[in-house]
Amino acid sequence: MGVCCYIVSCEKTSKAAVIDPGGDEDRILDACKKDNLQVEYIIATHGHPDHVCGNGSIQEATDAKIVMHKEDADFFGQADIQKYFSMLGLAESPAPDILVQDGDTITIGEETLQVIHAPGHTPGGICLYNAPDCFTGDTLFVGGVGRTDFPGGSMEELTRSIQEKLMTLPPETKVWPGHGYGGLQSTIGEEARSNPCF
Repeated sequence: MGVCCYIVSCEKTSKAAVIDPGGDEDRILDACKKDNLQVEYIIATHGHPDHVCGNGSIQEATDAKIVMHKEDADFFGQADIQKYFSMLGLAESPAPDILVQDGDTITIGEETLQVIHAPGHTPGGICLYNAPDCFTGDTLFVGGVGRTDFPGGSMEELTRSIQEKLMTLPPETKVWPGHGYGGLQSTIGEEARSNPCF
């Protein structure tokens, strides 16, 4: 479904995390193998099936731990929510091994990702910050924002998350979105100037 998956690694230790494996698991694993990466974490920026459908395959191949915000783990664990999103016909994710909250850090070798809780697209949506990069999931796209018409979505919350959590990052921060609808090259400063959605 056109999800942007990212492999984040520490150059010194070759430890790595896979962010949002939404398909093409063999390609993801091949890329990790090619660079001799040891995948320790599979991080879900949120629980929508298009972003977590590859979690099971990647975990089976690597024994990596699945990381998700507590609120999304609770929300997507509800039977009626699982039934609703099963209409997409995508594989379900195994239960997360690690639950995170705003301000937590995920250590990958000598690198650290800071967890930014950014609800709105989903209740437990997160962005991951390691200056100068921010992986924004479906919270912020290039020239757009994530949809809020699915269960658990709120445009008011999404706008607040973007304005209070993301637009306060340094303007040179690179935006790495969860889908590339508007492209993949942008910064927080550019989105603050030109994004029409907030």
